[in-house]
Amino acid sequence: MNTKIFCDIAELDQIKKFNKKKIVQGFTTNPSLMRKAGAKDYKSYSKMILKICNNKPVSLEVFADDYKGMKKQALRINTWGKNVYVKIPIVNSKGVFTGKVIKELNSLNIKLNITAVYKAKQTERILKLINKKTKVIISIFAGRAADTGKDPIPEFKKSITMAKKFKNVEILWASVREPYNYLQAKKLNCHIITVPPTIIEKIENFGKTLEKLTKETVKGFLIDSKKSKFKI
Repeated sequence: MNTKIFCDIAELDQIKKFNKKKIVQGFTTNPSLMRKAGAKDYKSYSKMILKICNNKPVSLEVFADDYKGMKKQALRINTWGKNVYVKIPIVNSKGVFTGKVIKELNSLNIKLNITAVYKAKQTERILKLINKKTKVIISIFAGRAADTGKDPIPEFKKSITMAKKFKNVEILWASVREPYNYLQAKKLNCHIITVPPTIIEKIENFGKTLEKLTKETVKGFLIDSKKSKFKI
């Protein structure tokens, strides 16, 4: 299986740049990335993103924290483009499972990206609710889990195995920390990995020899020492 690479970004100039790259097959965003990019109006900013990349999947997240608000926002976001996946967090800020809204939106044939997933048990709960025709992405946050000292790989393995029964479901490796995560995702047969721009550029350089890296590293030390005019 070829693991698809999505770009995790909200800056418009970067989206224009990475939308031109064949390696990038989709985009993911979230309210935090939108805020960092300087978005003032969520709807108009999202539509600018969709205008740039109108032929690749784009995940846009709800930010309401209750069932009614999530459903209302999701229905509106879904009308913004045929390539839109509506992102729904697995729980709200109080830890309440959002299964009701996931099930209802799925039954309306709205493409979903269920986000902030960490455990295979959460994947299992999602799969019990959805049909086998409407597209669903399940985003598992590998990096954030690893930051706490927990190995995310077993959770991916279990989730990917369960998802095999659903041709409409894709498991996404989220919260990338380094380029090597892409190789890990490929080894697991993970369907998608969403990656920040700086790491995509490093992935494009895969294949460089370690000997060349050694030389480049030492050259970097030399250049910096000369710039600093170090003396002993």
